[in-house]
Amino acid sequence: MQHSPQFLELVQGAKSRVDEADVQTIKERMDSGKTLVILDVREESEWNRGHLPGAIQLGRGILERDIERLIPDADQEIILYCSGGFRSALAADNLLKMGYTRPVSMNGGMKAWLAAGFPVDLE
Repeated sequence: MQHSPQFLELVQGAKSRVDEADVQTIKERMDSGKTLVILDVREESEWNRGHLPGAIQLGRGILERDIERLIPDADQEIILYCSGGFRSALAADNLLKMGYTRPVSMNGGMKAWLAAGFPVDLE
């Protein structure tokens, strides 16, 4: 997909403010047995085609509206991902603005996860 220059500028600004982790780091943390909050910010149709094991789906369009109900602890680390890492960076940036202290955007998103051969859930 060809993104507009304004969108890419917006994403780059968000990426300069948020923490990011690559898929290998996220997978290692999942394998460690540590309980993680993993938030898929893609659309429901994308979610239905496969998602990270243990993830929760909360689409980018309703994230800000529903996040406090779903995850009331603003100090909870939240790993966010989308298809390529752009929407998750924007989402993490907005969570910072809402007072969440530990959002992490998964760099490369689902595309990088699949390219690495990591498992997905279809349920």
